[in-house]
Amino acid sequence: MPKHNPVVTTKPGALAIDAAAAYVALSVTGIRRMVATGSFPKPRELSPQRVGFLVRELDSWLDSRTVADMLPVGSD
Repeated sequence: MPKHNPVVTTKPGALAIDAAAAYVALSVTGIRRMVATGSFPKPRELSPQRVGFLVRELDSWLDSRTVADMLPVGSD
């Protein structure tokens, strides 16, 4: 009988800026502006040459957003 390898999916701990932008539905430029003004989580140093945004901080930031009255713009 063949062995079945279980599929394990885990949430990443940190994201590069392009992935963080996609995760929160913003542009990279918008995130850079918001980081500069202190209205978005700052990236963390992951190694001497790499930074990333902590997913748990992005989730907290998303949860703190005001509920919108408008619907998202779609690509109908």
